[in-house]
Formats: sequence, structure tokens, C-alpha cells
Amino acid sequence: MQISSHTLKYGTRAKQFDVSNFQNATTKRIIKKVQDVGRAALPVQELEEYNKILLDMETTYSVATVCHTNGTCLQLEPNLTNVMATSRNYDELLWVWKSWRDAAGRAILPFFPKYVELANKAARLNGYVDAGDSWRSTYESPSLEQDLEQLFQELQPLYLQLHAYVRRALHRHYGPELINLEGPIPAHLLGNMWAQTWSNIYDLVVPFPSAPKVDATEAMIKQGWTPVRMFKEADNFFISLGLLPVPPEFWNKSMLEKPTDGREVVCHASAWDFYNGKDFRIKQCTTVNMEDLVVVHHEMGHIQYFMQYKDLPVAFREGANPGFHEAIGDVLALSVSTPKHLHSLNLLSSEGGSYEHDINFLMKMALDKIAFIPFSYLLDQWRWRVFDGSITKDNYNQEWWSLRLKYQGLCPPVSRSQGDFDPGAKFHVPSSVPYIRDTMKLGFSKPWPEAMKVITGQPNMSASAMMSYFTPLMEWLHTENERHKEKLGWPQYNWTPNSARPEGSFSDSGRVNFLGMNLEPEQARVGQWVLLFLGVALLVATLGLTQRLFSIRYPSLRRPHRGPQFGSEVELRHS
Repeated sequence: MQISSHTLKYGTRAKQFDVSNFQNATTKRIIKKVQDVGRAALPVQELEEYNKILLDMETTYSVATVCHTNGTCLQLEPNLTNVMATSRNYDELLWVWKSWRDAAGRAILPFFPKYVELANKAARLNGYVDAGDSWRSTYESPSLEQDLEQLFQELQPLYLQLHAYVRRALHRHYGPELINLEGPIPAHLLGNMWAQTWSNIYDLVVPFPSAPKVDATEAMIKQGWTPVRMFKEADNFFISLGLLPVPPEFWNKSMLEKPTDGREVVCHASAWDFYNGKDFRIKQCTTVNMEDLVVVHHEMGHIQYFMQYKDLPVAFREGANPGFHEAIGDVLALSVSTPKHLHSLNLLSSEGGSYEHDINFLMKMALDKIAFIPFSYLLDQWRWRVFDGSITKDNYNQEWWSLRLKYQGLCPPVSRSQGDFDPGAKFHVPSSVPYIRDTMKLGFSKPWPEAMKVITGQPNMSASAMMSYFTPLMEWLHTENERHKEKLGWPQYNWTPNSARPEGSFSDSGRVNFLGMNLEPEQARVGQWVLLFLGVALLVATLGLTQRLFSIRYPSLRRPHRGPQFGSEVELRHS
């Protein structure tokens, strides 16, 4: 509340100025930014309510757990995330996927409509049409939505080729009952809780399995890497580029691993600027694997950006637009992912260079970067439509899956209802964080097209460079998909997997369905042995019965024997 009071005080003063006739562009830019007071524009009581809703949603998300019937409970990080990344058991993935949405999404739904109402009111008090309009204004482009759609259309040919190839690989692994080669992909099979990146299923889709590995996880674990070492290597990487080392405060105050003292924390990786020119921190529950090594460099990219513009006026200590921060992190993380750099860290046995190795590397990058683009686009598009009222609380979930089908070609693996709130199972929704975030010393001091021109030589967003980068993979995918006569897209768009069955019919994370009972695997195995024994006993009894009946019907074929002539009847009665 103190921050809001401060923001409102100086924002109110700034609104006394009409900046339209200001000659100094920098002063004009500062005043305009201070005039937007954000949530502080709300009346005190509603501001308190809004802050409480945000706190409740984020807390609900951060403490959500998923529990087995035996009482064992799992958190999102690292437990559920690890299962989604490594399991290849369809029902186990299904249980984790649905259970997380039951625990997080459904619990956040009651807060969300009021959050939307107050976010919109705050935006209107600042002169915007709605909260979506406020978010988009930071990009300083009246055609932002059209520009983003155009970017997606430019990348769509590559995405469709990737989607078809991955779908074929999943069909090969899970079978035709669970994967339709002309339909959407069930959203729980792509190695990530939200199917936003697909690189964790690289083992199922690797183009050339015999080529040298492009994943450094095994080597990191074998060499005893720790989260701290991962951040040290990232710091060394930036220093090697002639950039700034992180200050001592970073190492003393950052949270680089999940606490072991029982504290509940939000594990979503994030970088923090405390605006005093020396206190920059990262909060991340780091796991020793290659995926997190890339994330570490990405977050350290944010820290580098903070340090580069730390001497600007406070109003300018932001990215040129929200996407610039993400772009800086991603560009540097991409460099770290190259076989050459990983080889220099003694994490890969080869620098690569062969055609097979290059295609494998590009595939891994595409599973991470190309697969991510439609998800990031639709997440904010859904929220913009919620804010402008075209998506109402009565169809939150229905419209969410309509967008996921349209842009990603994915379907829910189980039936969904309006009582579900699957968008709320993604951190950025309950935390109210915009998502389409894709120079450095310019900070926010210049409009982002000017910052982009300094870096790239042209002021407009374009997907041409990315398409050029992935051209070898695009050609390989096209040839491979042609060979299998794949149908691009998802013409059978209303298909759902056979396992999109009534609630309660799927297994409880590793439990199996045995004769209609939900049992532990060991119990099911015992049951199978019992059934086998009973089956054998029944077979022996049947053969015995057949032999006795045969003997009764054809007594002349029996060999002479001593004892009662009808002794077999007594035996039959007791068999």
C-alpha cells in the first residue's frame, strides 16, 4: 500500500502536465510513464481487495499439491514437473496432468472474475479501454495484435511440419487408439505440464538416434554439477562476452535452490531488480539438467539487462518493451545451447558439425522455441479477450481450449467442463504477468522500434531470421513428412483420445486398472498370478472332465482294470 500511495501521489502531480507540447522527448517520456499509476488508481478499499485477490491466487498456486490415495503428496516443482518430463506412461501422465489442474486451476477460478473486474477498472481510471489495452500499450504499437498474428502466420509452416512429425512419433509410441494422425495431439504427452515446450520428449522424436548426443544432463550429473555451479558458469559466460559480473549481493541474497526448511515458495524462475543499482537477485528452484542450465542463462540475461540500465532514471529502468527482456535472455541462452559451447564446458564429447548432428540440434531447438510461440501468443490473446468481455466467466475454459486447438493443434486428454479453469494452472495467469515477451543500455528510454533498429538495423518485427535459422530442419521435416504422407494440421479437429473417458476411470499415478479395481502394480501382478493359477486349474479340470465323459460314452475303448466299474462317477462328483 505504501508503494501504491507513493505512485498515486507522484502520478497525480504528473497528470497536471499536458505533455503533448513538450519539446524534450526524454522528459515527455518520463512524465507520460509516471502519469500511468496502474492499480494505485483504484479507491483504497478496492485496491486492498485487488491486492488480496492477487496474493490469494498466487498463494493458492504456490502451495497446491497433488496427493496419491496412499497419502503421498507431490508439488509442482520438482515432482510433477519431473514426471511430465520423464514418464512415458500414458495413464501416469494423465493423472498428473488432470490432478494439477484440479488442485490449482479449480481453486483459482473463484477469485478470477473479481480480479478481471478490478483490473479493468484500474485500467479505465488510467485512460485505457480495459486491462488488455493497458498491457498492449507498453509495446507502443497500435497494430500489435495484427503484427503478432502476422508473425505467427510466418512461422506456421514450420510449426505444422513439426507438429505432424511429433504426432507421428507419438503415434508410434502410444498407438493408434491414443493418437490420431489427422487429429490434435493430447496435451499431456509433450513433456511439459502446459505443453508450452516439447524438448523433454526429444528421445521419442530424435531424427538421428545414432548421432552424438545434444543433451548435457547426463554429463552434468556425472560430473557433480550443482545449481551454484550452473549460475557461476553463466556468470563466466557473460564476463567472457565483455559484460558485467554480478555483484556480491547476488550470491548472498538470491534463492538458487528450493529451500529444504519446509518453506512454501513460488518456484517459477524469476529475476528481480531492487532499484538501488547493486541488489539484483534470482529466485529459482534449480534442478541439475540441461533444461535448467538454459533457464539459468536466460534469467542471468535479465540480471545483465538490469545492470546495464541501472544508472538511468527509475522510470526508464525497464526493457524497451516487455519482450526485449525475454529476447535478451533467449538469445544468450540459445548461444549456450550450442554443441560448441557445451563441448567447451566438457559436457558433450563432440562439437558436432555433421549433417545428422546439426539436424538433431535444430530439432531440439525447435521443440523448445518453435513449439513455444503459439502457446505464448494464445495465453495473452485469451486474457485480452477476457478483459474486453468477449470471453465471459461462463466460457473461460471452453474458449481456452478453442484457442489451444486453433493455434497449437492440441486437445485435452480428458473431458473438460466450465467448472475447470485450466488457464489458472499456469503461473502467469494467477500472478497477473503478461506473457508475450520475446538495446540493453537503452532500457525504456527509447521507443522499442528505435531500440530494435540499433540492434538489428530495422525497426519491425519479423520471423524471417528464425525461419532462415531453421531452414535445414524445415527441409528435413518436409521430406520426412512427405515420405509418410502426413496430413499437415488437424483436419479431424473434434477428435479426442479413447482415454478421454469419464472422471475416475484413469489410474492414480502408477496405479493400474485391474478387473475394474484401481490397484498398485504389485497388487495387480499378484492378481494376475492368481488368475493364471485358476486358469490352469480350470484347464486341467476341463481336460479331466472331457476324459471321463469320453470313457463313459465309449467304455469299450477303455483298457480292463480292477476296481468298481463306475468308480469314475465318484471321482467326477468330487472333481
